[in-house]
Amino acid sequence: MPLLDSTTTQLILWAAIGYLMGSVPFGMIVAKIMGLGNLRNIGSGNIGATNVLRTGNKGAAALTLVFDAAKGAAAVLLARALAGEDAAQIAALTAFLGHCFPVWLGFKGGKGVATFLGLWLALDWRVGVACCLSWLVAAAIWRISSLGALVAAAMSTIWVLLLTDGSTFFLGIALTLLVYWRHSANLARIRAGTEPKIGQS
Repeated sequence: MPLLDSTTTQLILWAAIGYLMGSVPFGMIVAKIMGLGNLRNIGSGNIGATNVLRTGNKGAAALTLVFDAAKGAAAVLLARALAGEDAAQIAALTAFLGHCFPVWLGFKGGKGVATFLGLWLALDWRVGVACCLSWLVAAAIWRISSLGALVAAAMSTIWVLLLTDGSTFFLGIALTLLVYWRHSANLARIRAGTEPKIGQS
């Protein structure tokens, strides 16, 4: 845990700002602008980059990935610059929750993988890069995006312990548990051998 230097009011403010930034549904926005239709009616119905890829538009999927990661990173960096490390961690958590449970979409959002990676890149770039590499290696081996996300989430806590002073440990545990919770259906399909491969509808 970081030192609590911010006031309660500041922490509440950055929790709200983080949530609102995280809740911007870039997948839906990109799909609409690029004429790809309503993501809710495509593939898994998810609003993230993996489902955007199922439209067949790799550029749109890449944009969604970048924007979803950037909104998480931006929430952390703004909170850190204007308040402190404690506010940055609060904003990180609520930005992730905002992506997963956006008020604009009836609290039915994405699974948060890109936002998770963006958060870590901003919280500690070493952990962020290690998590991205973990996802890439796992996804390359098994060709399953969700499995890559689960491996990256599981490894994130290990990377925190190996690469940092441990001040983000409890946040890391919370984010990992949330990633696994959001992927519970994916886990069931992985066990059953029915989880779609990357790019598969």
